[in-house]
Amino acid sequence: MPSTRSPIASGAGLAVLAALSFGATTPFIERAGRGLGPLSTAALLYAGAFGAAIVLGRLSARAGTPLRLTDLGRLVAIAGVGAGLAPTLLAWGLQRTGATTGSLLLNLEAVFTVVLARALYREPIGWKIAAALGLMVVGGIALTGGTAPTAGWNSVGALAIAGATAAWALDNALTRGLSSRDPLVVVAGKGALGAIATAAAALALHEPLPGTGAALALLACGATGYGLSLRLYLLAQRRLGVARTGSVFAVAPFVGAALAWSMGGKPLGHWTLLSAALFALGVLVHVTERHRHPHAHPGVEHEHSHRHDDGHHGHVHSPPFAGEHSHPHRHEPLTHQHDHAPDLHHDHAHP
Repeated sequence: MPSTRSPIASGAGLAVLAALSFGATTPFIERAGRGLGPLSTAALLYAGAFGAAIVLGRLSARAGTPLRLTDLGRLVAIAGVGAGLAPTLLAWGLQRTGATTGSLLLNLEAVFTVVLARALYREPIGWKIAAALGLMVVGGIALTGGTAPTAGWNSVGALAIAGATAAWALDNALTRGLSSRDPLVVVAGKGALGAIATAAAALALHEPLPGTGAALALLACGATGYGLSLRLYLLAQRRLGVARTGSVFAVAPFVGAALAWSMGGKPLGHWTLLSAALFALGVLVHVTERHRHPHAHPGVEHEHSHRHDDGHHGHVHSPPFAGEHSHPHRHEPLTHQHDHAPDLHHDHAHP
């Protein structure tokens, strides 16, 4: 029988922690990046992520299989859109919209992620997810009501941040193929590739170099919001799939917006408050979604990180082993019913 431990609940908890780690850095990135080029900012953020992955790798046990040569193309694509294009657009946009508006706009990542998960992986989208998407779209439209009367650069900055969320959504979708790999190795590879590419571009374009204080602040933001956060996100995606992890991660912008406001950011107008309320309601609908029905597992042999109390891994170890571990193993055909999300073992079709 499946364990009473809900993969949706545990995955949602990891996604919330990832969101808190990421969202808290947004106002600090906006402040530390003032006067810097967007490529320089992105390079420091992902250099910090790379450093965090190296440190965490020495302090924690492996949580998945190592990267393989066949993963290189996917990792390069992830680094290009997620560690190069997305943070560059975010840094550029934040300088024009401010941290409060920019933080709330990051909610659009959830919308793009759910759409891509459905289009690329056939992940089921029930009425709750559809309703939550609708609320978030309306929230994004409401947010433009507060910025429309301002200077044109605000609109361009908002479009840049929207582009960053679309790039990160594509990053989320591509990362699904690496969900069984050790997340710290993925973070280190993505961070290194992203930092090298954006630093080279920043030097080629003669962007201004940061001072020591700004550089240290951005490295710290990268370690927390792009290193630790990405590790937690990948562990959550392993349990929830692409769409639901991206949806729960939409908590992040509220953290950034609240911090930006408390640090003296632009006042919260009626449109901003309405947008925040709509986004919050959308997140609540996502988190309360449940998915349970009879389903069949075919026989398969593969390798990934797993536990023996999840209802899917009943093979025997000699001597017995408890806790999370990784090794090649075989699943016999199985039909049962329990609460589940579209993870590695639940990629079945739905009517």
